[in-house]
Amino acid sequence: MAGHSKWAGIKHKKAIVDAQRGKVFSKVIRELTSAARLGGGDPEANPRLRLAVQKAREANLTKDALEKAIKRGTGVLPGTTYEEMVIEGYGPGGVAILVELLTDNKNRTSAEIRSLFSKHAGNLAGAGSVSWLFQKKGLILLSAAGLDQDRLMEAVLEAGAEDLTVDGEQATVTTPVQSFEAVKLSLQQSGFAWESAELSLLPSSTVRVDDPAKARALLSLLDALEDQEDSQHVYANFDIPDVLLAEHSASA
Repeated sequence: MAGHSKWAGIKHKKAIVDAQRGKVFSKVIRELTSAARLGGGDPEANPRLRLAVQKAREANLTKDALEKAIKRGTGVLPGTTYEEMVIEGYGPGGVAILVELLTDNKNRTSAEIRSLFSKHAGNLAGAGSVSWLFQKKGLILLSAAGLDQDRLMEAVLEAGAEDLTVDGEQATVTTPVQSFEAVKLSLQQSGFAWESAELSLLPSSTVRVDDPAKARALLSLLDALEDQEDSQHVYANFDIPDVLLAEHSASA
């Protein structure tokens, strides 16, 4: 889990850089549109849309673009309809990988994801082959610099969090889905600012990858899957030594 949390932190920092380059706008807009189509255009009544709006603001999406994406989802404006896809597979070292996508062409997307797995020494698996290894949880990341850990623990545990871990410069709060909003509210009321807060799929068990070559190949595959245009989220159950994660992050 520690390795997974570090990877979540690395992904968040990469997302900030990508947002500055405008690379995340497409993914954010797709999620806004799909969330509005499935649950309505009111963020207060649609938790998925509320999270999508939060991510859009973090990515500095303009208010006009945000509102138009929601209106396309509710049908007020014309626009592309995206379908949800989940593709499962294994990467180097036998690591389970699950990719959530939004696409307007499932055949094209399936072919592209299959090609990425093949190119990076991975292979696809049937539906349900790896999804059982993951559980949906709330995942909140905070900077550990100057953090009052006792006060933080009190704030999150009383609100229903499952766990709080501090590793180096990062604090990670894990919550059940039903307590996610309550924990976020408690953090806000207690004066804690989080760096990232999202619903994520966390592995119930992990696969240790100590071999540097396999670790690099795996992380390259995960990066390629993250960068695929239809990809929304990529989850994996690896446990990679911190030094290898740091090396990969520095070279990215």
